[in-house]
Amino acid sequence: MIGISGRTRVCALIGDPVWHSLSPTIQNAAFEHLGLDYVYVAFNVSAENLEKAILGVRGLGIYGLNITMPHKISIIKYLDILDESARRIGSVNTVLNRDERLVGYTTDGVGALNALRYAGVDPSGKKIVILGAGGASRAISFTLAEYARELIILNRTVERAVDLARNIRDALGDLVNVKAGELADRNLERELKDADILINATSIGMKPNDSETPVRCDFLHSNLTVFDIIYEPLETRLIREARIAGAKTIDGLSMLIHQGAASFEIWTGMRAPVEVMKEAALKKMREAEGYNRGMKDDW
Repeated sequence: MIGISGRTRVCALIGDPVWHSLSPTIQNAAFEHLGLDYVYVAFNVSAENLEKAILGVRGLGIYGLNITMPHKISIIKYLDILDESARRIGSVNTVLNRDERLVGYTTDGVGALNALRYAGVDPSGKKIVILGAGGASRAISFTLAEYARELIILNRTVERAVDLARNIRDALGDLVNVKAGELADRNLERELKDADILINATSIGMKPNDSETPVRCDFLHSNLTVFDIIYEPLETRLIREARIAGAKTIDGLSMLIHQGAASFEIWTGMRAPVEVMKEAALKKMREAEGYNRGMKDDW
């Protein structure tokens, strides 16, 4: 492992919470594998401290950032430049400190697209149902709208889903088929009957609320691909019940790896070692599972 020095470039994750994040594991594994003098750390930053955190990034010369919930939209006003995709989508999950100017990017959309393709799922010409209308959903929805036959966005606060659908149509034109509605059983039942892909881009089912699911199990079917972007736990209730229903499933680790790979390439200009990042994440998760099991056995 390369020693940390005064020349080491620091990259970081900011969000609330970040205690569960695998990003330090996967990014540091990639840096080490390629012999790069970089280090990646995580900082828990509350909404009220976001502006102070960005001032700290500038003052300390932190080279790159990943942004997670709940800051993907609110961080924009503190940045100097937005990449075209981030500007259009209105969400940022990656920042590069380039010549003391903070440039915002979004890799969530391409991360989701590459996770689907990695699993052998082509979104072209498919009916896709996306749950949620936050920062991750915005990026995924904008990206997949260009491929889908029909894109349905469902959110508990229906106005946010409607606004997102309108933003996509305004940006991409009337050729895209995007609709919006409330995240409610009546809509889920109707839309999932003939859907090809379901993507959960909400936090429903994330630890510590991993007994929850956004979709009733009887709405799931074997012709569906179910993609849950949550990776803690790796097998969410939604993923577990989708498997029982015979659906193809994609867990959130794949999304994390592929969007992280895109961030890595923005910071370093080098191709990300995706398989190295994946193996490091799986090893870390196995270690954590063993530790937790041992703690339970002690009790």
